[in-house]
Amino acid sequence: MSDPNTSEEPQDELVRQELDRAHAKRRKGRNRLIGIAVAAVVIGGVFLFVLPHIADYKDVWNVIQGITWQWAVGLAVAVVLNVVTSAPPWMAALPGLGFLHALRVTQASTALTMVAPGGAAVGMATSYTMLNAWGLEDRAIGLAVLVTGVWNQLVIFGFPIIAVAALVADGGRNTTLEWVALIGLIVFAVIVTGFAIGLQSARLARKFGDKAAAVATWLKHLVDKGPVRWTGETFVRFREEAIDLLRRRWHVLTLGVLANHLTVFVLMVFCLRSIGITPAHVDIVEAFAAWSIARVLGSLPITPGGLGIVELGLTGMLVAFGASNSQAVAATLLYRVLASVPTLLVGLVAAATWKLHKPRIAAA
Repeated sequence: MSDPNTSEEPQDELVRQELDRAHAKRRKGRNRLIGIAVAAVVIGGVFLFVLPHIADYKDVWNVIQGITWQWAVGLAVAVVLNVVTSAPPWMAALPGLGFLHALRVTQASTALTMVAPGGAAVGMATSYTMLNAWGLEDRAIGLAVLVTGVWNQLVIFGFPIIAVAALVADGGRNTTLEWVALIGLIVFAVIVTGFAIGLQSARLARKFGDKAAAVATWLKHLVDKGPVRWTGETFVRFREEAIDLLRRRWHVLTLGVLANHLTVFVLMVFCLRSIGITPAHVDIVEAFAAWSIARVLGSLPITPGGLGIVELGLTGMLVAFGASNSQAVAATLLYRVLASVPTLLVGLVAAATWKLHKPRIAAA
């Protein structure tokens, strides 16, 4: 005759697991709702209260209406350059990936980053999903996601350091920029150090990989998932492939990432000049400094695409450097619309149609 307690124990364990899963799902949903609420408050506060307090939207619209057709053409060209230069970094990181498919990946991931909270993590997940469904190997995709992500973050957090040096050489100072540059320097050093340690030796890569696998397995155990399938040896193979890729294509990747970011800066300069902010008000060094801060603010995963936060920071910097309130708000809103809306439209189309035409990629 069986002991009734032994038959009840597995059932109790199953009940506990179901309760744990339900609590985890509830916490995740609650955190998501809190994030959405915070984003809505920030966006609404900036566009409904702060920016109208800086400059009346009627005055801003009058400034934008004064753009000449010549500047309108220049802005259109800058927008196209901004879109098409998003493809080369992925072409460098994934040899064999064609221009059009690289463009689809980058525009789709960037568009979803703009509409979903989470920042760069959302874009990386989107890129991985698309490339994996197209038949590329997991390690090749992971390597491409890693190197493009690292290079982009190095540029974003490295530019404020260059901006401070350029501003000092130009005879000016800005306390906000100096603080952002200090934060950028710390993040830059952490990224470089971590990446260098990972590539330094197979022993360190194996040790780090084993510890990371143990932590990941423990975290998955908390949500009743099985252990991860990778180990320190996976990191060793990944390290070898990373070294091989960077040895052959680091310069192409660097040039591609720089071109992609600097075309965004060119677009912002065109926006400044088109609405009447001359070098006497905000010169090229000050424009670069303001833009660098805006890029750092846009990387914060508080609102989708940094909406509201970037507008507030960029407007404040332009006013501080000498632009009038209405011109600063007009330039900021024009820049944000032209930098975001085309990518959003192209990216959402790419995200909706990415299964229709899969690339043939052999080299990657």
